[in-house]
Amino acid sequence: MWYVSTRGVAPRVNFEGALFSGYAPDGGLFMPEELPQLDRGTLCQWSTLSYPGLVKELCALFIGSELLPKDELNVEGNSDELDEPIKTVFADVAFVKKHNLMSLNSINWSRVLVQMAHHFFAYFQCTPSLDTHPLPLVEVVVPTGAAGNLAAGYIAQKIGLPIRLVVAVNRNDIIHRTVQQGDFSLSEAVKSTLASAMDIQVPYNMERVFWLLSGSDSQVTRALMEQFERTQSVNLPKELHSKLSEAVTSVSVSDEAITQTMGRCWDENQYLLCPHSAVAVNYHYQQIDRQQPSTPRCCLAPASAAKFPEAVLAAGLTPETPAEIVALEHKETRCTLMRRGDNWMLMLRDTIEDLSRQWRSHALNTSQ
Repeated sequence: MWYVSTRGVAPRVNFEGALFSGYAPDGGLFMPEELPQLDRGTLCQWSTLSYPGLVKELCALFIGSELLPKDELNVEGNSDELDEPIKTVFADVAFVKKHNLMSLNSINWSRVLVQMAHHFFAYFQCTPSLDTHPLPLVEVVVPTGAAGNLAAGYIAQKIGLPIRLVVAVNRNDIIHRTVQQGDFSLSEAVKSTLASAMDIQVPYNMERVFWLLSGSDSQVTRALMEQFERTQSVNLPKELHSKLSEAVTSVSVSDEAITQTMGRCWDENQYLLCPHSAVAVNYHYQQIDRQQPSTPRCCLAPASAAKFPEAVLAAGLTPETPAEIVALEHKETRCTLMRRGDNWMLMLRDTIEDLSRQWRSHALNTSQ
């Protein structure tokens, strides 16, 4: 299977090329050149698989005949600010090849591919029978910041999974505004929220969604994203916005609503939600409180509440910290602080160069 950039300028690559890449050299994101289509029989076969089994089947679809295959930097800033030097480093093709660089956040196609399994697994958990015609519909509520899990869900939908998508965000609401109004533009600043991993203003995976909605039109996608990079603001073309709002529903959730949802879920189910999961569950509570008729619904839960004790306390609940996490507090921490005003791109390159030297030295000593 071949992979192409959403911006249509970079050469196409095989799965290995997409895997060992971040951004494509033209600044776009890699996507399969063609999407496979799943029939009812395949979905019925997959419905009995375990989660790892689903991942394996999905990987086989998109990898084709190919084989299935430290020190850290600590940033004084947010995800959007770090994204720029990362993008600049990956644009240096020679540097990327020299050090075998790859990104395993949702910039990388392989991350989105594996996230598709969440949607299939959720669907099969919510559908006791696939004997009906048409297949039953399931609503999947996706809490997100960079839109990786949203892109995964939309691709799953495109290849044949009968799901309806709801994207749930915190007060950093660029995706919500895009769905509701076609307003893909930055706010004045990133807002700090209890759902901190979703405190993102540049949801780069929306580029994949735009590409799919436009019928894989790289020219349209490139024009949109280059305008966004220049002006930090894009009004989606009417047809594209119409397709987006038909494919996805959206909601934006405040910190107050997050803590209320965490408290309610604990009171009703004795289940401790993380603040990001609570963003999704808040949509569910909104619907049942309005007594809205609904298809089966699944809220994706991206993290453990143990990672966010401050949010748990803000909800008036008691944090539960597993012994495995407590043990980590006594481990050595090694990091280099990337302060505001530092040259982050140079620091990234220097760190990569240093790690490469360490690995080469280790490999040489091992061979001797």
